[in-house]
Amino acid sequence: MSYTPSVAEAAFSPTYAPAKAAPKRGFFARVLDGLMAARMRQAEREVARYITETGGKFTDESEREIERRFLSPNSRF
Repeated sequence: MSYTPSVAEAAFSPTYAPAKAAPKRGFFARVLDGLMAARMRQAEREVARYITETGGKFTDESEREIERRFLSPNSRF
């Protein structure tokens, strides 16, 4: 049988450490996060549109074409 200390007992324990709050992200970090999320959603919409236009199947050929279109350095995306 195991023993679990109550919150009051744990608060006075020498090994007890309260959880630290995560530091708030700065303004520019939040803006960058928003831009990256928007770009990711746009890329997902483009890939979904491409797959729909090519018959709705994700084949090796479609995967190569998606990589060519979206991951190449000269991509319009």
